[in-house]
Amino acid sequence: MPENEARWYVVHTYSGYENKVASNLATTVENRGLKDLIQEIRVPTERVTEIKDNKTKEVERKIFPGYVIVKMIMNDESWYVVRNIRGCTGFVGPSSKPVPLSDEEVLRLGVETRSVEIEYKEGDSVRIIDGPFEDSIGVVDSIDLQNNCVRVMIQMFGRETPVELELSEVEPLE
Repeated sequence: MPENEARWYVVHTYSGYENKVASNLATTVENRGLKDLIQEIRVPTERVTEIKDNKTKEVERKIFPGYVIVKMIMNDESWYVVRNIRGCTGFVGPSSKPVPLSDEEVLRLGVETRSVEIEYKEGDSVRIIDGPFEDSIGVVDSIDLQNNCVRVMIQMFGRETPVELELSEVEPLE
């Protein structure tokens, strides 16, 4: 991995200080002109419907209380800036040595979304190019871009059978 490539790091904060740390860090980055070193700052949240006293309301809840996720190029200057934000207790990693999130962790956490371009649509004939049904031909039944999957109807044992696959496991027929 190139030394000057931005990676996602997890920063530990005092509980309840996540938004304060994120906003203070964003302000410091802006004031010092460090946008090229510290590129994104996120406090992962989810929308949850709570029911109290027979009333429902949507609230935003932190997925990882006590943590902020930062996309940055790690060097002495960026480390120092993040580490010295009030409310920050350090980076996640052995003996406070920052360890970047792997690409799989970034995808699983939903920190970054990747757009997938596909060359087929519902009703198109496709060939399965990977997995146990490799080289089977089928018809696209449905596409779920959010979950990166496609349902293909293939002929198996003399009848149509739906198969769930990843978008990359299918290619359009020429």
